[in-house]
Amino acid sequence: MNAMTLQWAPLLPLYLIAGLAVAAFILFALALWRRAAGAWWRGGAFAVLLLALANPSIIEEQRDPLSDVVFVVADESASQEIEARGSQTEQAVSHLLTQIGALEATEVRLIRAGDTLGALDVEGTRLFAPLRQALAKVPRQRVSAVILVSDGQIHDLPDSLESLGIDAPLHLLLTGRPDEGDRRLTVIQAPSFGIVGNQLTLTLRVDDLPAGPTGGRARVVLRQDGVATQGIDARVGVEEEMTFEIDRRGASVLEIEVQPGPEELTLANNLAAVVVNGVRDRLRVLLVSGEPHAGERAWRNILKSDPSVDLVHFTILRPPEKQDGTPIRELSLIAFPTRELFEVKLDEFDLIIFDRYRRRGVLPSIYLENVANYVENGGALLEAGGPSFATPLSLYRTPLGRVLPAEPTGQVFETGFHPRITDLGDRHPVTAGLDGGGGADAAPTWGRWFRQIEGETDRGNILMHGLDQSPLLILDRFGEGRVAQIMSDHMWLWSRGFEGGGPQAELLRRISHWLMKEPDLEEEDLRAEVRGGQLQITRRSLAVEEPEVSVTLPSGELQKLRLSPAGPGSTSGTLAVEENGLYRITDGTLTTLAAVGPLNPLELRDPRSTGALAEPLVEESGGTVRRIAGAELPGLRKVAADRDRFGRDWIGLKRGDGYVVTGVLQIPVLPALLVLCLSLAAAVLAWQREGH
Repeated sequence: MNAMTLQWAPLLPLYLIAGLAVAAFILFALALWRRAAGAWWRGGAFAVLLLALANPSIIEEQRDPLSDVVFVVADESASQEIEARGSQTEQAVSHLLTQIGALEATEVRLIRAGDTLGALDVEGTRLFAPLRQALAKVPRQRVSAVILVSDGQIHDLPDSLESLGIDAPLHLLLTGRPDEGDRRLTVIQAPSFGIVGNQLTLTLRVDDLPAGPTGGRARVVLRQDGVATQGIDARVGVEEEMTFEIDRRGASVLEIEVQPGPEELTLANNLAAVVVNGVRDRLRVLLVSGEPHAGERAWRNILKSDPSVDLVHFTILRPPEKQDGTPIRELSLIAFPTRELFEVKLDEFDLIIFDRYRRRGVLPSIYLENVANYVENGGALLEAGGPSFATPLSLYRTPLGRVLPAEPTGQVFETGFHPRITDLGDRHPVTAGLDGGGGADAAPTWGRWFRQIEGETDRGNILMHGLDQSPLLILDRFGEGRVAQIMSDHMWLWSRGFEGGGPQAELLRRISHWLMKEPDLEEEDLRAEVRGGQLQITRRSLAVEEPEVSVTLPSGELQKLRLSPAGPGSTSGTLAVEENGLYRITDGTLTTLAAVGPLNPLELRDPRSTGALAEPLVEESGGTVRRIAGAELPGLRKVAADRDRFGRDWIGLKRGDGYVVTGVLQIPVLPALLVLCLSLAAAVLAWQREGH
C-alpha cells in the first residue's frame, strides 16, 4: 500500500519568498496596466522562479498495514465466583479468542483483571485501570474493539469514552442470571473508637434485593472479638441501632451477622465487620499508705507524673492510739471521706494500691471486705508490704487476706539482695525484657534492695524472687479481678538511683496495666496481622510448648498451622494470604480475628449482575450489552467506522487504519534543469514579443 503527498521545502525563508512574490505581482500588474508587450511571458518567468524557490516535492510512502487489536477484559473479581459466573466467563473468553483468531489481520490482547488482593487499599472491581495500561502500549488507530466479560459490577467506569482516547465499540458480555435476588447487611454508622466501659451505638440496615415491601424481620447477631454478646430482630429495609460496650483498651473487632434471606447469591454480605479502638478515660487510682516512709513519695511522684491518672491518696499520719493532747479541731480541716471512698464510690476506681498498710482501726473490716468484693467482681489490687505484713497486724489477717496470694511466715530479711526474674517471669510480658534484668546466665545490673518479707504461696505466678528464692513479685487472678503483691517496701531505692537504680517506673506501669487487663500485657494472648502478603500469627503463653492453631479462611476453608518458638514465652507462624476478608484464628482456647482488604468490600454490597452501570458508556461507543447466560454467544464481524457496530446475533469490530511506513520516495516537482529551461524560454519569448 503506497500513498502520495505534496511537500514544500522552501529554499529561502517564507517571508523573503512572500516579499519577492509581492514585488513580482506589482511589476506584473503594472505591465498589464501599461499593456506592455510580453507581460504574460514575464509573469510566467516570475512564477516559475517563485515555485522553484518554494521547492515542491512529491513524497511517496511505502506503507505496510498493521493488524487490528481487540482487547478482551475478563472479570475475575470475587463476585464472579458466585454460582456459574466463572464458568460463563471462561466459555465466553474461549469463544472470543477462537473467533478473533479466525479473522484476518486481527490480534487479541487478553486482560484478566478485578482481583484486588495484592492492593489492599483498592476497593471494588477495577477493570479499566489495567485496560488503560494496555491501551497505552497500542496506537489508538489500531484499536478495533474492547469486549468486557463481567457481571457488570464495575467500580472504576470512566465518565466518558473520550477519557479512554479511543474510537472503537465497547461491548459487555454479561454473566449471571437476570432475576437474581440477595439479602445484604449494611453498617450505616459505627464509631471508630470508644471509651472503655461506656455504651456505644452502631446503626445498621438489612435489605432484601431487589427492594420489596418492608415489614419483615431478620435476626442479627453481634459478636465481639469472636464471642456473641447480643442479638436483635431487625426490621428489613429499616435502619436499626445496636448498643455495645468496649471492655478493654486497643482494637476490638465487632462482627455483625444477619440470618440468610429468602434469596441468597452469597452469604459474604450477610456479615459486616467493624474495628473499634478502645481508649481509657482518665484512670482513677486510690493509694492507701499505712504510714509515712521513704518510699511513699516515690509512689506518689510516679502516679502524679502521669497526666492520665486521677490520684486519691489516703495516708494514715496519726493512728488512733496516739494520745498527745492535740485538739481535734487542729487535726484536719475536713473529715476524710472514708465511707464515700470505700463504700459508695469504690467501684469507680480502676486500681487500688495498699502501701505498707497495717491494721490500726482506721478502716473497719467492713471496708476491707468491700475491697475484697471489688477485686472479686473485676477490680484491680496492688499490695506492697512492709515489715508489718509479717506481724499479727498484717493486712493478710483482715477480710482482704482471702484475695492475697502470699501468706506471710513472720520472717523478715533485712540484708542486701538483687531482685531476680524467675524462669516464669522471663516469659511473662510484665517482667520479660526489663532493662538490667540480666538473663538465665547473667546477674541483674540494677541496684539492691535491703528488705524482704518472707511469704508462702499456693497460687498465682511468681515473676521475681529475692533472698533464698523467696517470692518477691506475685501476680494472681481472683474471681473476675486481678491482684499483684510485692513482698518488699524497698522498690523506692531504684527511683533514687541507688547503685544505678532500676526500672521502677516501667515495672509499676506494666504491673498496673496488667492489673487493668491491658491486652499488651496479657500472658495468654493470640494475635494475627497481615504483613507483606503473609498472615503472621503470634501466640504468647507461659507454657513451654509449640501449639497448633486453626485458621478459618474467608471462604470457610479450615487450615491447620503449627507455631514455632519466637522468643521466651512466644511462638509464631505465617500463612500465605490468598483471599480478601476476615480470617478467624483459634487454638481451642483463645480466638482472634484478622481482616485482609476492606472489612465490608464494595465488591459484594450488591452482587447482582447488571448492565445498568456500564450501559451509558457502551451506548456512547456504539456497542451493546448482551447477557450470555442461557443464550448463544454472539459472532464477531469487521465493520467500517461509519457502519452499525452490532446486530441481532453479532458484535462488531471496527476496521482499523493502522500502518507502518517502510520506505519513502521523494520526487522534486521542478528540477533545476527544468526551472532553468522554463525561465529562459519565458524570458526569450517576452523579449521577442517586445521586439515586435
